[in-house]
Amino acid sequence: MTQKIALITGGSRGLGRNTALHLARKGVDVILTYHSKFADAQEVAAEINALGRKAVTLQLDVADSKTFPNFVQTVQAELKNVWQRDTFDYLVNNAGTGIHASFMETTEEQFDQMVNIHLKSTFFVSQRLLPIMTDGGRIVNVSTGLTRFALPGFAAYSSMKGGIEVLTKYMAKELGARGIAVNVVAPGAIETDFGGGSVRDNEQMNQFVASQTALGRVGLPDDIGGVIASLLSEDNRWVNAQRIEASGGMFL
Repeated sequence: MTQKIALITGGSRGLGRNTALHLARKGVDVILTYHSKFADAQEVAAEINALGRKAVTLQLDVADSKTFPNFVQTVQAELKNVWQRDTFDYLVNNAGTGIHASFMETTEEQFDQMVNIHLKSTFFVSQRLLPIMTDGGRIVNVSTGLTRFALPGFAAYSSMKGGIEVLTKYMAKELGARGIAVNVVAPGAIETDFGGGSVRDNEQMNQFVASQTALGRVGLPDDIGGVIASLLSEDNRWVNAQRIEASGGMFL
């Protein structure tokens, strides 16, 4: 049986890191990208190696689409060097960052940044990588609970994630001929350093989110990594073009 390989963008921290470790525990090797946190990425790779799996870390700025062709060439080289393969199996479009600004205060520069980091990168990273993805592979795009419920200050960010959710359906439709399933995971509020760590570090924010969540607490990275890893597994091979919200039941 061919060793499964997953490529995760933004895998050096937060949900990407957690997903990488969940996959490694399930016997999957990992290529993970980082933007600037090289040391963090190496730390994740070391943890994956300690679990008996192979890991490769690659630098990628998802906001700069001009770098994508060279990135794909680097991935191809690593696949040949490390795995003696030309293809990989799973793609997780996770890399991203947030801004918190009201609709009226959001600048065009901030809006363009959100387009490039989230919507454009998911579209074109996937497009560039698909020629070296195995038929029958799987893709998971990461969205947010904020596409279902609205909280002031996230208009630009959530609009991009809404675009990703629509894009996911089109990807699933067009890639189905290759047996590739494409789904979205939409996390609720999670205790990470995302957005400056406000959900994790702001006690008032943390308590508010917990009070609005059916399971009575804020989400943890471990609540999300397992969901993504599960969607990539054979157990969920017939799940396709779906939005899976993992929020503990926020704002029901």
